[in-house]
Parts: sequence; C-alpha cells; structure tokens
Amino acid sequence: MSGEVVELLRTQPEIALFLVLAIGHAVGAIRFGPIQLGGICGTLIAALVVGQLGIRVDDSVKNVFFMLFIFALGYAGGPQFFANLDAKGLRLGLLCLVEVVAVLALVLGATVLLSLDQGTAAGLMAGAATESAVVGTATDAISKLGLPAADMQQLQANVVTAYSITYVFGLIAIVVFTSQVFPLLLRVDLRAEADRLWKTMGGGDDPGAASAVPEMVGRVFEVTTGRGRSIGELATILGGQAHVERVLRAGQSLAVEPALRLRAHDRVLAIGRRAALVNVAELLGREFADTTAFDAVVETTEAVLNRREWFGRELRELAAALPPSVQVTGVARDRHAMPLLGELRLARGDVLQLYGPVDEVARALPLAGDRVLASTRSNISFAAAGILLGVFIGGFSVKLGGIPFSLGTGGGALLTGLGFGWYQAKNPHRLSVPPDALALMKDLGLATFIACVGLASGPQALALIKKFGVALPLVGVAVAVVPASLSLFVGHRLLKLEAPVLLGAIAGQQCSTPALSAVQNAAGNATPLLGYTITYAISNVVLPLMGPLIVALAGLVQHAAK
Repeated sequence: MSGEVVELLRTQPEIALFLVLAIGHAVGAIRFGPIQLGGICGTLIAALVVGQLGIRVDDSVKNVFFMLFIFALGYAGGPQFFANLDAKGLRLGLLCLVEVVAVLALVLGATVLLSLDQGTAAGLMAGAATESAVVGTATDAISKLGLPAADMQQLQANVVTAYSITYVFGLIAIVVFTSQVFPLLLRVDLRAEADRLWKTMGGGDDPGAASAVPEMVGRVFEVTTGRGRSIGELATILGGQAHVERVLRAGQSLAVEPALRLRAHDRVLAIGRRAALVNVAELLGREFADTTAFDAVVETTEAVLNRREWFGRELRELAAALPPSVQVTGVARDRHAMPLLGELRLARGDVLQLYGPVDEVARALPLAGDRVLASTRSNISFAAAGILLGVFIGGFSVKLGGIPFSLGTGGGALLTGLGFGWYQAKNPHRLSVPPDALALMKDLGLATFIACVGLASGPQALALIKKFGVALPLVGVAVAVVPASLSLFVGHRLLKLEAPVLLGAIAGQQCSTPALSAVQNAAGNATPLLGYTITYAISNVVLPLMGPLIVALAGLVQHAAK
C-alpha cells in the first residue's frame, strides 16, 4: 500500500504539494511557549521530509507563486515604507542599516571560515535573519548564474536546507534575547518602563484594555439629578470621550448647543466610549431603555490618512480638529493596531477608524483623508501589470567583479509592488487589491514556493546537514544575536530610545512577529509597536533585496579564496 501511495505522489505531484501545505501549516501552528514556527517554516520541514521520496513539482509553478508573493509583499508594505522615509523613520532606519551590514559581514565571514557555497551562505542569511523572502530572491539569483542544471539545483537546495536549519535557532534566539536578555542588559524593569511611557503619551490606567479598539455605545437618560446642567458643562466633564447627540423635551427635538440647559424629564441621547458613559447616570438621571423616539444613525468607517498637514503630528491634535461628535476609535499601521494614545505620532497611510453620526463622519473625512473602499473585488489587471513590469525590470543585470548581478524577477516585482502599493495609498478611492486578497497572495504564494523548493531539495538536504553538523545552527544564532546586540547599543546610547520602543524596533529589524509578541507580553502593553512598525516596514523591503547581493558577494569571496 505504501508503494502505491508513493507512486501516486510521484505521478501527481500536486497531491504532494497540498499534502505538504496541510501538514506544514498544522505543524507551524503548534506553540511552544512564546515560540511558534509558523506556517512557512512548518511547510519547509514537511516538504524536506516528503521530498525524500523523490517528488518534484514543475519549476513554473514555483516561479509563478513566488512572483505573486513578492509583489504582494511590496504592495502591502509600500505605503509604510515610503511614509517612513522621513527624519524619524530614517533615524530608526539606522537600526536596519546595522542589521544589514552586520548580517552581511557575519555571513561572509562564515563563508570564508566554513567554505560555504553561495546557496548555503544565502540560506544562512535568510534563516538567521528570519526573513523567508530572501530564500526566493536568492534562489532566483542562483538561477541567473548560468551554471549547469545539476549545480544550480544543488545550490538552490542548499539555500532551503540552510534556511530550515538556521531559522529555528535564529527565531528562538531573537525571541529570548529581545524579551528576556536585553531588558537585563539595559537594567530596566520593562513592564514599569512601558507603563510609564504609556501614561506619558496620554494613556489611561488600564493599557491592556485601552490597546484594543474602544467599544462605542449609545445610551438614553431621563434627566432628574442633571436638571439645570448645560450641554457645555457636560461636554467639559466628558472630556471629548462622549457627547450629547440628541435632547428630547416633551417629545420635541431641541437644537443641541453648549448653552442649552436641561430640564427635569428631558431625554438625552449620549454617544461615546463605554467607559465614559458608565457614570453619566449619576450626572443626569436613570438610564432610559426606550430609544424608539431617537432616530440618530451612527456609523463606523475607515479613512486613510493622506493629508500632508497631519504627517508627524499627534493623534490628540487630529482628534481636536474633528467635529466633537466624531471619535477616533482606532489607528492601524501596516495592519497593526497601534496603541490609541494622545501623543501617538501619525504617519502617511495610517488607517483611522472614525465613529459618529453619519453626517458628522462625512464632514470629518476630508479633514483626515479619504474613505477606505470596503470592497472585496480585486483589480487583476492592475496587479498583473505590476508583476509584468517587475519581471521586465528584474531582467537587467550588471557585472559585479565579473559576476552578473541583477534584482531578478523577485527584486523587480518587489520594487514595482512598492510603487503600486504607494500609488494605491495615495488613491484609496480607486479600486485595486484589498488587504485580505493581498494577505492570501502573500501567504499562499510564499508557502507554495517554499513547498516546491523543499520538495525538490529533499534528497540533497541530508548531505548538507552531515557536512556542517552543529556549525550552521551555532553560526545562525550568532547572525541573529550579534546585529541585534549592536542595535541595542546604538539605540540605547546614540538614539536614546525608550526601552519598549527600542526592543520593538529590534524585533522589527529582524522582521520577527514572534519576537514582537514576546516583547509586548513582557511589556504589558502595545508601546513596542511604536518602534516595530518603522523598522519592520524598512527591513521587510531591504532584506529581500539582499538575496541577490549575498549570492554575488559569496561568489566573489569564493573566487578570491581560490
């Protein structure tokens, strides 16, 4: 029976492909404390195991899915990448520069000491830096070297195997160091520092609750104890966290003005954050359940921040400029929910969640940006044109020490993705590729590419493991920890960053979401996101471009050593 199954997988490799995806993502979902391999690493491990059966998927499948992934990666990151090319972004971008330079130096040093080939060097960089996209750009660069087919396949197999070995150790190392070791080296109580920063930036006493999107509610009160109070007084007491939307007196709706004084038995509709409305009954009177007399219509909508006058300014300033009845109930940056703090610095491409009466929200939208289109339709022509242009750009090459160097289809598609994503952020009213479709393109594209390469690399994987033994895991830990340690010194001594922001930035320069989660758990709130989103946006673009570079540099090192 087992022989029949093996023969089925060999003759119909698409079955093996989806089997690997299913097993890999199931394995990747298993959590070991703060460590979770993720679907990509799980898929790679499953593919290497199943690949021992000699199963191979056509290369065109691998190439198509990789182009989908790398374009979607650039498209999703384009708005934040360009938004961070300002003074603050470039300041934190120094940590990304430390990451790139240190990783390249360490990998090239390992190439000399261990006599690594170009594929193993690239896989070491991808795994230790926990950046899966480097696997794709490096294997694509290897295919352009003009080597015999057998040599090219061996190098590409070495990329994947070295990545799978070093990724696990690099991931564990960066999670442990950012969340446990580095706070000790800084000699700080990370939770206390994060709490202090939270309150300094205008946060409340419960950062865990405030970090989520605030719950907005409407309540109707019958005035008893609040008779004689004016609407202006109530607005001062509520502090902008809620507002009076309607006042009914003897069944008639009154104009809501600051000078209006409430009378006994008036009915008041108040809308705002639940926490702000908890004690309103003590100010006005008992809560009244019958709301049929109120026909107020409120909505929650999203707007992309693209008005230049708000870039770099604080959230509290924008909130003050909006109509009093409109609340900012959430800020998302690169699909991460940012801490809703008054001193949060806004950036181009931030997605603001606005809540309030329909008419007032419509009036508030032009002050901040444009309404985000809530469409599930994708503009396939737009995406396909971007990928086509990227392939064209990636075809150009230059000689680097006699070795041809080019961005390749991966680097080209990444750059056009950045440009097309930036254009979409500037024109959110135009139909393009919605976020959920992008997420599917990224996840399915990379997972399928990794599965194809892993299946093809299975037979050669054991040979590489036997050759280097524990050397690759140890070097992988060094490549993960040394750049992070240098960034810790630079961020603390030179940039004077607060500890939560610095540790979040280090997790971002490593493109490590598990490290961010561990740091946030240690901090007790979302302040590490203030550093993470900037370095993540930059590293997520720069590191994949290092794939062709490390292949070229490793080739030069090999040539010089002969």
